[in-house]
Amino acid sequence: MRKTDKISAIIEARMTSSRLPGKVLLPADGKPMLEHLVDRLKQVQSIRDIVLATTINGADSCLEEFARKNGIECFRGSEQDVMDRVIGAADSVDADIIVDITGDCPIIDPLIIEQTIQVFLHNTCDYASNCHIRSYPDGMDTQVFRIDTLKHSATLTMNPLDHEHVTLHIRNHPEIFKHINLFAPPDLYWPELGLTLDEKKDYELLKNLIEYFGSANPYFSCREVIILLKTKPEWIAINREVQRKGIS
Repeated sequence: MRKTDKISAIIEARMTSSRLPGKVLLPADGKPMLEHLVDRLKQVQSIRDIVLATTINGADSCLEEFARKNGIECFRGSEQDVMDRVIGAADSVDADIIVDITGDCPIIDPLIIEQTIQVFLHNTCDYASNCHIRSYPDGMDTQVFRIDTLKHSATLTMNPLDHEHVTLHIRNHPEIFKHINLFAPPDLYWPELGLTLDEKKDYELLKNLIEYFGSANPYFSCREVIILLKTKPEWIAINREVQRKGIS
């Protein structure tokens, strides 16, 4: 890492989710889910700024207003070409390194994000991630890469699927881009656990967790969630049957 490198978190979010429209603004403990995510990103020491990368769709104007109210940047771009939208968001704040986060991870652990950043910074790699090979619970997903890497990837593919899923081309071509995959320690290994906001049952579980810890512990960790859920099998059952969309 160069001392002048700027690390920016880019949140991909929109209101027109096919399975749960408007999910990022659903309330929990008096705040929308997206605000819980933003507050957690603000706890990550290495992140200089946060950009909400949303679309030019009129339905997403409320997200631009959300960004303004919460003191973060907003970039609006293509709804289909998410890769181009993330590049535009990063360029809008002159980011050198992108921490790519999706808006459906409202209880992501700030320490896991920081760990992923540090692994990227202290190794020779193009892409560091804890979710390409699943070991952490779904919802702790962090990807770190340079803006130049993403721009290079964009020049190598015109496949619409690659442009819809920002790092798919990078992940599918380790012969071009050097990867480092972070694996969860044994006490955090639970790849089947869904802590991501995809469907209504996910919202029920995440709302339960956020309101259980409450304002006394707003940045509860992944470890604390796992310890709690091992005592609450009825909570684990809430979203056990939700089918996740997998892109490899």
